[in-house]
Amino acid sequence: MSHSVDFETDGYAILPERLGLEWVRNLRLMLDSQMQSDSSGNLAHSQSGWLYAARNVLASTPEIKTLVTVRLIQQFVTKTLGARSGLVRALYFDKPPDQSWSLPWHKDQSIAVVAHGLLPTGFSRPTVKRGVPHLIAPDDVLREMVTLRIHLDAMSDENGPLQVVPRSHHSSSDQGRGVENRRIIHAGVGEVLAMRPLLTHASGLSKPGTTQHRRILHLEFAAGPLPEPLQWYEFHPVSHNCERLDNVSLSPVGKSIVQVR
Repeated sequence: MSHSVDFETDGYAILPERLGLEWVRNLRLMLDSQMQSDSSGNLAHSQSGWLYAARNVLASTPEIKTLVTVRLIQQFVTKTLGARSGLVRALYFDKPPDQSWSLPWHKDQSIAVVAHGLLPTGFSRPTVKRGVPHLIAPDDVLREMVTLRIHLDAMSDENGPLQVVPRSHHSSSDQGRGVENRRIIHAGVGEVLAMRPLLTHASGLSKPGTTQHRRILHLEFAAGPLPEPLQWYEFHPVSHNCERLDNVSLSPVGKSIVQVR
């Protein structure tokens, strides 16, 4: 990003540290290994067999839960959401060279819950996605969430980068406004983009003929429990006692390494 960006003001920012190349390589190998054997129906593949999207990644690749103890992630999430925060959902995206895709301008308002039941005020549109109940959450819940997108490949103009509308993260009512002020996000391997769910964003197609992937691990965090009787489908606390990163294992393929820019 060429602009000066402040997370609280603009609703997004690339974190000041990045994950090391060996760490990212191990994470890619782990995801590939686990998802190749996944038969749950959570995966979507291209015509050539490339995996381009996966839901319920915490179930298919439970090692992802250890990411809440990575210092880079821990410190940002607890500073932003507080000591009671937790990881509530993980998704995986790719734009394989043979099957790119795009998304129109939108905000991330859907959350995964244990069951629909009696809906508290503000929650709506109960659905089931790949066997998991989902709801549209009200703005006050979404404002207490943050998404971290770990880039497993570089994101450039070549492979359909994310576009965002700065300062559009305060309300769901302004969806589609301000797109003339869009910014294109470029990121290197291992860089982590933090964004608020209510930030208006979109994604274009990769350029024809590209050989580049655009693999991203998308992690969603919440500040605490949902209003009763709702419960997060998964909730993995982010400890505020930061551990050494090299104690976090990404078995079976290796251990974590962080590289400070």
